[in-house]
Amino acid sequence: MISKKTMLVLLAMVLLGVIGACGTQPAPQTIVETVVVTKEVAGEKVVETVEVVKEVEKVVKETVVVEVPAAEAGDENALPRNETLYFNGQQWGPVVGWNPYSTSNNNAMAIANQQDNARVIMFETPYLYNMLDGKVYPLLADGDYEWNADRTELTFKVKKAAKWSDGTPVTADDVAYTWATHVKYGTPIGVANTDYIDDIIAQDPQTVVIKAKLDADGKAVNPLLVAAYVSTNYVIQKAWTQTLEDRVGGDATQLLADTAEDVVYSGPYHKFFTDDTKVVYVRDDNYWGQDASMWGKLPIPKYLAHTIFKDNAAGSVALAKGEVDVSQQFNSNVNLLWESYGLPISTYLPDPPYQIGASLPTAFYNLKSPGLDQVAVRKAIAMAVDYPTIIANAMTNQSATFEQAPRSLMNPTAGEQAMYDHDAVADLQWVGNDIEGAKALLDEAGIVDSDGDGWREYEGKNLHYVATCPNGWSDWQAAIEVVAAAGKEIGIDITTNYPEWSVYQTVVTKSDSPLPEGYDIFMMWSDGAGPTQPWGRIRKLLSSEFVGMAGNWNGNWGQYSNPDVDALIKAIPGETDPAKLKEIYTELVKIYLTDVPSFTLMYRPQSFHTVNETVWTGFPHDGDGTEPPVPPLDCTDGWSMACLYNLELVQ
Repeated sequence: MISKKTMLVLLAMVLLGVIGACGTQPAPQTIVETVVVTKEVAGEKVVETVEVVKEVEKVVKETVVVEVPAAEAGDENALPRNETLYFNGQQWGPVVGWNPYSTSNNNAMAIANQQDNARVIMFETPYLYNMLDGKVYPLLADGDYEWNADRTELTFKVKKAAKWSDGTPVTADDVAYTWATHVKYGTPIGVANTDYIDDIIAQDPQTVVIKAKLDADGKAVNPLLVAAYVSTNYVIQKAWTQTLEDRVGGDATQLLADTAEDVVYSGPYHKFFTDDTKVVYVRDDNYWGQDASMWGKLPIPKYLAHTIFKDNAAGSVALAKGEVDVSQQFNSNVNLLWESYGLPISTYLPDPPYQIGASLPTAFYNLKSPGLDQVAVRKAIAMAVDYPTIIANAMTNQSATFEQAPRSLMNPTAGEQAMYDHDAVADLQWVGNDIEGAKALLDEAGIVDSDGDGWREYEGKNLHYVATCPNGWSDWQAAIEVVAAAGKEIGIDITTNYPEWSVYQTVVTKSDSPLPEGYDIFMMWSDGAGPTQPWGRIRKLLSSEFVGMAGNWNGNWGQYSNPDVDALIKAIPGETDPAKLKEIYTELVKIYLTDVPSFTLMYRPQSFHTVNETVWTGFPHDGDGTEPPVPPLDCTDGWSMACLYNLELVQ
């Protein structure tokens, strides 16, 4: 890579705003500096606008003519800046492999399926999910999928234009063989779906039929998860899979461990270069998607490059310098980058919460801890928490408030907010900081401080709890400290402890035994936006099916059990009447806000989509007029992939 001749002095100031999550806005410093920046575009003279802080303590713009030297001979990894889109926040550590059957590739940009919005730069799914409108759009598929009358079989066509990187057509046989391989070798995708999918067959070269697993009444066990399969899981070439099987001798362990350097793919990008500092993907100019039946052209950037930064701070500096175009990491006080320093950096929303909240980081109660088996104690703590402080400090206002998106089981997106009756649950919701209300609730329940030591008692013992989350997860730790402070305000002694993640995850995911001491209140995540939501999130927050699991990575880590809730959750996948679905979701929200087995602390984006438009423009922004709307998922996930076809060079 071409080295910078002169480093931008302004970056020292920018960094103060980026890495200081809870700090105040820094005042401009007096700097008199001539700025020269070398662009990474070989052999060109570039006119670039550079931000400089002058003695008058305001941000002004200067136009600087920059002479750009040609790339050094033999530097085969130098990339033309005007053809390369740079990322951060997805890849941490070197790539391990390219195997689409495996979940152990550490190849974040190329392989991320079995998630709500599959990443599709290299491997592709039949459909792309769009979190903004809740719809799926055909990719490898030709047109919409169709259910039979009983919703036991889902059928779709494969585009005739779809081709593999070796030039052979993508067929229904590839789809069917992909599924058969997942089942045969017990891959994570196979294990996760065999309870719901009975078989996937090729009816003819272009027609795929997915047969649902049926219950005792002949109905599909879960139509939601059957439909979700087609937008969350890759189609893998049958011929290459057979080559892989021969290479590993049919051994399941070796099949998943194979690095698949020879893999055949159908997407627009593939491996160009990778080492322990970066990974680069190059466009396949023969990509089938330029056909009129799909995108109609190639994606604009020739290269997608991801530098491997050591931490968020380093990534934030690179974003400020214009060395990163798309940032998928938490950049604290992100608004200072444009408000205080005038940098061409933006988020999907111009004002707080800046991003679209999709997941609900949640504090779970250990329901077997003395006193936490009482609803009054659980709700009082939740009511007393200072959520605005959590949102301001832990998230630096990159979260919707509970005034903006009232507390429920839904994320703040318009689609989910419309799925329950707000008026029916309004008297059960709280926004926090209600110290007097929390005290009154406890007093009414007879949970009082009878000996005057400052702490309330239940069954003769002071209420004392430990609140915890993984060490080093700074935004979560900031939230947990606020929870502890709330306890003290209402006479409940809550202390904090932060074990290492390696210990923490083994404890909270062991749902076949009671949680140990020190895990009275603890944080975990929830699902984001996806084709099974909000059902999938509610199931993982409340379903008792996960209680008793030795390795529970699904949810309900506080081991809540309510047969009425289980029945409502079970009814949703088979229900098609929107009015009845709204009734069910409203009832679930009522129960959740009444029983309070856990409580949401903030809303978190599906992705931290922050962009620098020094080199590229055309990124998704709220109200940008794209139709269908392109979601802010870093130009790689689900329908967000459309972003790569909308980009333009600034100069």
